[in-house]
Amino acid sequence: MIGIIGGSGLYEMKEVAVREMKKILTPFGDPSDAYVIGDFSDNRVVFLPRHGSRHTVQPHRINYRANIWGFKELGIDRLISVGATGGIHAGMSPGAIVVPDQIIDMTHGRDTTFYDRENGVVHIDLTEPYCSELRECLIEAGNTAEIELKKSGTYICTNGPRLETGAEIQVYSQMGADVVGMTAMPEAALAREAELCYAGISVVTNYAAGITGKKLTATEVVDMMSKTAVLLKRLLAETLKFLPPERSCSCKEAMRNARV
Repeated sequence: MIGIIGGSGLYEMKEVAVREMKKILTPFGDPSDAYVIGDFSDNRVVFLPRHGSRHTVQPHRINYRANIWGFKELGIDRLISVGATGGIHAGMSPGAIVVPDQIIDMTHGRDTTFYDRENGVVHIDLTEPYCSELRECLIEAGNTAEIELKKSGTYICTNGPRLETGAEIQVYSQMGADVVGMTAMPEAALAREAELCYAGISVVTNYAAGITGKKLTATEVVDMMSKTAVLLKRLLAETLKFLPPERSCSCKEAMRNARV
């Protein structure tokens, strides 16, 4: 099985033939919603709406630990994360679909590790925060399905729930960020601790603050996600065909030598 976690505008996947809705109890509390287990493009998938099925969970209040723990408990070892982002550079225009390869974390106050109690100290390697093998499957799927993808990019993760100021976006641009969102961290780090392969699909729904001088609205985010939903689902379906039976990346051994 492969896991799919949907962000703003991707609250459900009607193409999934639902077999079971499963609520998971975790040591870290409740996940965002029940996990949808079903068949999609001749594959078994597990889908979770990151903000809840009615989009009631704000980015800084998402229980990221519970979400990732639930996927792990259900037997998932590969996880694709879909989310809305703002474009920071001219090349990252609304409607662009990005497969990021790097993250800058600007969040604060979030639970970022499973190992913060009496279960030891862990320092995982996050040099490459996204699984290279799973990213390559996404890129190959895009080529096959003739879906134009930005094949790399740096995602800067802010705390939210407010949108950024124009000055902040200028700084983020100077830092090398390409898109800005609110959910990639600690999601990516927790997936690595859980030894899951993790890759992201970032949809640019609007230019970030100050790029065009126009006021930003939440409505345009959802509207653009709705417009790209067909492409996203086609990309996901095609990606499943490229997944090798066995993982050959290092994600499955992320905890080796990570404990102090």
